[in-house]
Amino acid sequence: MDREFLTDLFADFGPVTIRKMFSGHGISVDGVNFALALRAGLFFRADEVTIPDFEAEGSKPFQYSTRAKTVLVNSYWELPARLFDDSEELAQWARAALAAAQRAKVKKRPKGKKAVTKKTEPKKPAAKKRAAKKAVKKTVRRVGKATRPP
Repeated sequence: MDREFLTDLFADFGPVTIRKMFSGHGISVDGVNFALALRAGLFFRADEVTIPDFEAEGSKPFQYSTRAKTVLVNSYWELPARLFDDSEELAQWARAALAAAQRAKVKKRPKGKKAVTKKTEPKKPAAKKRAAKKAVKKTVRRVGKATRPP
């Protein structure tokens, strides 16, 4: 699927941003990615609200293979083939996918920095640390010479 085809496909949905991603394209609105167009097909973002619709259509989640295993990505599901011919219904599914992506974004709010509860001593500057190490080495050398048998 090329950029022009995708732009036409989402014409009834509204303007989308299409950018290169992985082996295809990521499709987003206002910075929220809700679809992936890959060699394997077109996949829409899904969650517990929309997955039953995909299952009812006989769709499957996105998956890819590595050397060791097959990875199942349950957050993106294949768009039913019949929707490629029905732009109005495709727009409804796209809106549902965008809503699922927005819900997922809300769940993943950025975590604030944790307050440090452990009291720590201020660190010594590196120059002072080196000087302290040299002083210890000199002391060890002197003590070592004093304890050697003649």
